[in-house]
Amino acid sequence: MPWSNQSGGGGPWGPKNQGPWGSGPQRNGGGPPDLEDLLKRGQDRLKGILPGGDGSFGFRGILLILLGAVLLWLATGFYTVRPNEVGINLVFGRYAGSTGEGLGYNFPYPIGSVIKPDVTSSRIIEIGVRSNTQSRSRVQQSSVTDESLMLTGDENIVDIDFAVQWQVNPAKATDFVFNLQNPDGTIRVVAESAMREVVGRRNIQNILTTDRGAIEAEVRQLMQDTLNFYGAGVEIRQVNLQKVDPPAQVIDAFRDVQAARQDQDRLRNEAETYASRIVPEARGKAIGIVQEAEGYKERATNEAQGNASRFLSVYEQYRLAPEVTRERMYLETMEHVLGPTNKVILDQRGGQGVVPFLPLESLQPQRPAAGAAPAQGAAR
Repeated sequence: MPWSNQSGGGGPWGPKNQGPWGSGPQRNGGGPPDLEDLLKRGQDRLKGILPGGDGSFGFRGILLILLGAVLLWLATGFYTVRPNEVGINLVFGRYAGSTGEGLGYNFPYPIGSVIKPDVTSSRIIEIGVRSNTQSRSRVQQSSVTDESLMLTGDENIVDIDFAVQWQVNPAKATDFVFNLQNPDGTIRVVAESAMREVVGRRNIQNILTTDRGAIEAEVRQLMQDTLNFYGAGVEIRQVNLQKVDPPAQVIDAFRDVQAARQDQDRLRNEAETYASRIVPEARGKAIGIVQEAEGYKERATNEAQGNASRFLSVYEQYRLAPEVTRERMYLETMEHVLGPTNKVILDQRGGQGVVPFLPLESLQPQRPAAGAAPAQGAAR
C-alpha cells in the first residue's frame, strides 16, 4: 500500500486519531466503529492473502488471477441448441462432432466454435420473378427475363416463373455447412438449369396445358439428384409453377394461333363424329351388297349345276333314243316359244276352204288378263 499504518505515523490524513477534517473520531462507548481500525483490518487481511506478507503482488497472486481468467474463459464454451437447430462443433476449424437440442459444450473461441444451422424452416427461392413487399397487403413483383425465358422442344419460347421451397436436411447438416458457400445462389442455378432441361424436352402446347404437374415433379426430382451429387445437404420440398405464358411480345399472336387450333380441333371432332356415323352405314351397305352377291353367286351356281344335270340326263336319254328325244325337245321348244303368243293353227290337210283374207285374229277370243294362263285355241 502507498502508506504505512505505524504507531507514530497516523493515517493518510495526518497524526493518529486525526480524521480528514482535522480531528479524530471520539471513542465513546456507544459510538460508531473507528474507520481507521476498519482500514487496518482490511490491510492486514490483504497482506495475509498476498504472498510475501508485505502487501506487494507476487507469483502466487498472478497465478491466481490467471487461473480465474482461464476458468472464466472455459465457462464461455457452454452453448444452447434450439429444437430447430443442429450444433456443429469445430476445433481449430476442423469438424469435431454434432449435437442435438439442449445444452452443449465446446472449446471457447478462438480454439473452438459452434455453427447452429436452422434445419426445420422452409425457405423459398423465386426464379424468373422477384417479390418486393411494399406493405402488409401489397407485394410488388418484378420480372427477370434472363431467368424466365426458356426454349421448348419444338423451338418455341415460353416465359416461366416458378418458386422452389427447400430446407436443410437434418441428417446432412454438415454437408450444408461445409460444402455450400452460397446456398441461395447454388440452388437458384440448379433450379434454372433443371427447368430448362425439362422444358427443352416438351412442346409448348403441352407445357401450357396438360404437363404442368409432370414438369413440377420432374424438376423437383432432377434438382434433388443434382444437389445430392454435389453433397449439398439440401432437401427440395416443392416446386411451384407460378406463371407459364408465351413471351409478352408475341402473346397476342399466340392467342390467335390458339384460337385457330381450337377451331381446328372443333372441326376435327365434327368430322370424326360424321365419320363415326357414316362409316358404319357404308360398311353395313357394303356387307349387304356382298351378301347379295354371294346369294346371287350361289343361286346362279345352283341353277347352272341344275341345268348341267338336266342336260346330262337329257343327253343320256338322247343316246338311248335319239329320234324320240329330238321330237320331244322340238315339241317342248315350240311350246315354250309359241305358248304366250296369239296364233291360229291350220290343218294343212283340211284347210283348202279357208278364205285367205279372212281376219282370223278377230275370230279368236279376247286375250285373258295378265297373270292368267294363256288360252291356246285351235281352229280345225
